[in-house]
Amino acid sequence: MKTSLREQIIKKEGTTFPSKTYTSMVLEPAYDEAKQQFIDSMVEIHKAHLIMLVEQGLVGNEEARKIAKAVANLDAQEINNRRYTGEFEDLFFEVEHALIEDAGDIAGNLHIARSRNDMGIAIYRMTLRKKLLLLVEKALTLREALIELTDEHKETVMIGYTHTQQAQPTTLSHYLNAMTDMLTRDITRLQAAYKTVNRSSMGAAALTTSGFGISRERMKELLGFEDMIDNAWDAVAGADYIAETATAVQLSALNLGRSIQDFLLWGTQEYGAFLLSAPYVQISSIMPQKRNPVSIEHMRGLLSSVAGDCQTVLLMLHNTPFGDIVDTEDDMQPYMWKAIEKLGGIYDLLTSVLLTMEVKKETLLKRAKESFANVTELADTIVRKDGLSFRQAHHVVSATVKELMQSGKTSLESLTLKLLNEQSKMVAGKESVLTEEELDQCLSPEYFVQIRDLEGGPSPSRMEKTIEVRLYEQKQLVNWLDERQKHLTTSALKVSATFTEWTGANE
Repeated sequence: MKTSLREQIIKKEGTTFPSKTYTSMVLEPAYDEAKQQFIDSMVEIHKAHLIMLVEQGLVGNEEARKIAKAVANLDAQEINNRRYTGEFEDLFFEVEHALIEDAGDIAGNLHIARSRNDMGIAIYRMTLRKKLLLLVEKALTLREALIELTDEHKETVMIGYTHTQQAQPTTLSHYLNAMTDMLTRDITRLQAAYKTVNRSSMGAAALTTSGFGISRERMKELLGFEDMIDNAWDAVAGADYIAETATAVQLSALNLGRSIQDFLLWGTQEYGAFLLSAPYVQISSIMPQKRNPVSIEHMRGLLSSVAGDCQTVLLMLHNTPFGDIVDTEDDMQPYMWKAIEKLGGIYDLLTSVLLTMEVKKETLLKRAKESFANVTELADTIVRKDGLSFRQAHHVVSATVKELMQSGKTSLESLTLKLLNEQSKMVAGKESVLTEEELDQCLSPEYFVQIRDLEGGPSPSRMEKTIEVRLYEQKQLVNWLDERQKHLTTSALKVSATFTEWTGANE
């Protein structure tokens, strides 16, 4: 007799928790992620919570010593080697069982005034804050490289583009400084996300706090959080901390992707702006001449992947109930970690690529000299020398360039004072007072850059002042990072010192 599909499913999945597919699809991956990402934070919370319970008189000293020794006996490496068996629902219950087996039933008091809800959120936040600090560290290394290259290329003249067309002469330094400033805003957004993330949920318990007289403030201090989430419902339900992080990381990826696209274009033979170092190019299987800039291509693709992972986080949050729910927890968190780790890797790779590439300075300058990109300064000079309005001067120069292009000329090398005066008489009714020397000067891309000395301009003297400011900003940003890292380290060391005293580890 043929069995029904229902009977086949029951036979395959089993009749007790957990089913085979639920295990493979959800529980086992979540368990493996928890082993890798959470065990250290989980142990930190156990230690801090026990210290707080003792200080509040909720657990006695002798009980605390037994529990502390059991916590100290937890072997993170041994736990990491385990496989999900279904004996315990998740890593939390498996670790709790191990503590009770070691210390006896008294270890169950470690769960006084605590829930998987507030503890889980604290673990997510502790994990995320470490990853954010590492990402900021890598971003600051890239920022340092950009500042160094900005200084190196203050006089590397190149054409700037608007609407993908040649616009005006500038310098590679000017472009790299623009990248620096955009990266700085990315870092600032990551700092803001860190501030939102680094808030304690402990003491919220399930969602209403507890009738036990615990100290939420003390838990905040022991775990290195800078603030406490006041409302207990918000503490276990609010997921905007990860959404804010996703938004900051996503925008960082989108911002950097624009420059990556420029670098891919500038690396072509037609542009010839730079030559990548050998470790960052690959060859063709059929075309012997090829030096494929695949390192930059991969960065472009991976940045899109970062943006996609962040969007996944935001969409998983969309329309979820405002309460403790798995949508914003085990299933969502890995997408955020992957996005952060990939972006950090891209920062590392781009730093190496930029610091080792060979910039073709002569090629860039030659292209600038041979282009029409310098004529804005010719119009400006006519305003200053001939007293024309800028609009009149613009018409004179525009007509002159149009005449050159109609005669098949493609650069300003063919622009003569005679041709300029012909157009000036037609447009303004008089010849220009410019001399040959003055005309040559205002058509020079080096001169164009040199006199643009206003704040934000590309002149070498202005860039020197700008670099001084950026270096000062770098020190401030590095100090911010050092302070946060030191705060977390100091908090952890204080907790460890208490546990060392309780467990007699130094005896």
